[in-house]
Amino acid sequence: MSAVRLLPEPVKGALRRALVDWFHRLFYYNGSRTWSNTTWLGVALEKCPLDLWIYQELLTSLKPRVIVECGTAFGGSAYYLASLCELIGDGEVITIDVRTESDRPSHQRLTYLTGSSTDPATVAAVEEFVAEREPVLVVLDSDHTKEHVLKEMQLYGPLVTPRSYLIVEDSNVNGHPVLPDFGPGPLEAIDAFLEENDNFSVDRSREKYYLTFNPSGYLLRTG
Repeated sequence: MSAVRLLPEPVKGALRRALVDWFHRLFYYNGSRTWSNTTWLGVALEKCPLDLWIYQELLTSLKPRVIVECGTAFGGSAYYLASLCELIGDGEVITIDVRTESDRPSHQRLTYLTGSSTDPATVAAVEEFVAEREPVLVVLDSDHTKEHVLKEMQLYGPLVTPRSYLIVEDSNVNGHPVLPDFGPGPLEAIDAFLEENDNFSVDRSREKYYLTFNPSGYLLRTG
């Protein structure tokens, strides 16, 4: 019998958390050879592959008609999601960014929208895009400051249909467990949002692989 098995459960839990956080930092701070060196069909896709697998499972079970993404960057994640929609045989992606890039990938299930995610005109365009279609899933991955993320959650949370998800990315910053000097970010926005909104709850089952860049960020709409 191993020494670890003899430890009390609280001690084993603390040890597991310390090991996960250690590996999380190792993986994150070596991003040039790990997550920031990840591609989908040749397009840069700066995400944790374990989270991408969770996305695949979510889309397969939910079969969302529309996926709203805030924060396009290179277009890799939107392309990945559109590719999954194609494999599943249903769904479209609308992705929002303040910048335009000429070399972003194209896909018949992918629509690019230029503008600030919190601009009323942008929100109105997204609302029109998703009108009378469900399920709707939302992914937030733009400006990671607390104020901006909380505003996005307040604006786009109502678009998420019951039993679907509002996914808040990069809640690992500000010491959770990386970039301790980042300042209040996505996780702090999540905490504030849940204090004012009882229609969502954190789905810990989506963190089953231990390493996730979105701790507490898989929010299931229950109401």
